[in-house]
Amino acid sequence: MSTPAAGQRHWLRMIAGYVRPHRGPFVAAAVLLLASSLLGLAQPLAAKALIDGLTAGQGVGRALTVLTGLVITAAVLLGIGNYLILRTAEAVALDGRRGLVRHLLRLTVPALQRQAPGDLLARVTGDTMLLRQIASQSLIDIFTGGVMLLGAVALMAVVDLTLLAVTAVVVVLLVVIMGLLMPRIRAAALRSQESVGDMGAALERALGAFTTMKASGTEATEAARIDAAALTAYRQGVSLARWGSVAGTSAGLAIQVAFLVVLGVGGARVASGAMPVSALVAFLLYVAYLSHPVMQLVGAGTYLQIGRAALTRIAEIDALPTEPIDLPTARPVRAATPTAAGAPAGPAEVVFEQVSFRYPDRDEPALRDLTLTVPAGGLTALVGPSGSGKTTVLALIERFTEPHRGRILVDGRPLADWPLAELRATIGYVEQDVAVLAGTLRENVAYATPGATDEEIRAVLRTTRLSTLLDRLGDDLDAPIRHRGLSLSGGERQRIALARALLRRPRLLLLDEVTSQLDAANEAALREVIQDISRRTTVVVVAHRLSTILAADKIVVLDNGTARSVGSHPELVRTDALYASLAAEQALV
Repeated sequence: MSTPAAGQRHWLRMIAGYVRPHRGPFVAAAVLLLASSLLGLAQPLAAKALIDGLTAGQGVGRALTVLTGLVITAAVLLGIGNYLILRTAEAVALDGRRGLVRHLLRLTVPALQRQAPGDLLARVTGDTMLLRQIASQSLIDIFTGGVMLLGAVALMAVVDLTLLAVTAVVVVLLVVIMGLLMPRIRAAALRSQESVGDMGAALERALGAFTTMKASGTEATEAARIDAAALTAYRQGVSLARWGSVAGTSAGLAIQVAFLVVLGVGGARVASGAMPVSALVAFLLYVAYLSHPVMQLVGAGTYLQIGRAALTRIAEIDALPTEPIDLPTARPVRAATPTAAGAPAGPAEVVFEQVSFRYPDRDEPALRDLTLTVPAGGLTALVGPSGSGKTTVLALIERFTEPHRGRILVDGRPLADWPLAELRATIGYVEQDVAVLAGTLRENVAYATPGATDEEIRAVLRTTRLSTLLDRLGDDLDAPIRHRGLSLSGGERQRIALARALLRRPRLLLLDEVTSQLDAANEAALREVIQDISRRTTVVVVAHRLSTILAADKIVVLDNGTARSVGSHPELVRTDALYASLAAEQALV
């Protein structure tokens, strides 16, 4: 899924972009944590002063008070700083999730259709969680750990240069080891996160076809597929844990070796009188203290590589094409909103001028130089064999995708000149695979018009012959509807989608196979509804069942992406062999 655009976005700039809005509390937390670290660096010197006082037989009350004050103050500053950085990290993760979700919702329809929903969910939930770890651990730990390391090295130089040289050899060796491990950690992290996305995609596949799976008796097959994806995720996670453990163990071992070497060399120097015992104690405290910033830097480097892998996956989503819409104002309350800005108030006219379009994964074009006029008002039907381009025509009108050649005009205005919000507020669209959402009947019908009154909703339910459904729900508009409308019949789901479109009062209504799941009685009722609607708006119907469109004002026969003939049902039966064949198959001749 990687794209050149994704690779061009440097991951450090991405991190800076996420952190920049929260730089105030982020800097405050960094200052507090740094102050705590500096007070920690002063503690070995205070301990040295305490030992020197004891050795000289002097009072130690003042030195003990100073040491106690350093410990308590450092602990308080550490607690406050940790709270601030964790709260800021949560805010960074929140911004990351919001931004990614908004980007996903603005994707073009073809771009989204090429992705696996389960993998997208993993990126929104799992990968954005790693932003919190970057902000709370990696960035702060690199800063504070680096300052502490430099401060400790400087103070160790003050105490004894010889022992510092011994310690430096071990630290340099650790840096070399980390330089070899970090690329492996990043690669393992990327593979681990991708495998989690693959597991989510496998689970979404099974749940999305749950009834088909049950009817086919393929539970074991799907379970094995998901198990295999989960096992791959486990193995990649173990690989990541292995390399992370090697890094952590190497850092801890390096500090232990440094401590033992310093103890041996320093003990010999104390025995020879080259340095006082208090200096050795202070230096050993600094070596022990050194373990904290070193482990901080190693852990930060590890998390940074994991986060870098997550940012790579987020950047891949950011690189996908989006529609030019502004989410806060993209969904108008009513279709009448753009009309107030000067758009015509009556039915819309649609004109196709030499339009060609080909799907990316197909060799043959879906439309070939299509020229077509849908007059304002009335019912225009699109018929033809499967794959002739009928649904593509509707997708182009909605600007779900763009034509490769030619142009489309609505009311004489090219589609490219229409703001998407204004265009789609003009259109009502009922797709073939109707979407019924988990929620209430009111929420489903008024989905695009949240300000609709109860009477308006009830009126459109009557229009679409859904009064029986409302009675079954106890005349309660707030009665719950199960996920994907599983508590409804196929016809009821289609009519809810139609009611949703009609409530917007569209100037152009696009219907894609709306009668495919209706029995004869409901089809006849819906046919009457469509006929009634076509008297006051423009209706375009895609239909395989020709009985739905016998009374259409204009029937367009599509074949191989072109309009081969146009006319009424009686005319086409006489003049078009393809249409006559379709009508004969359905006993309509």
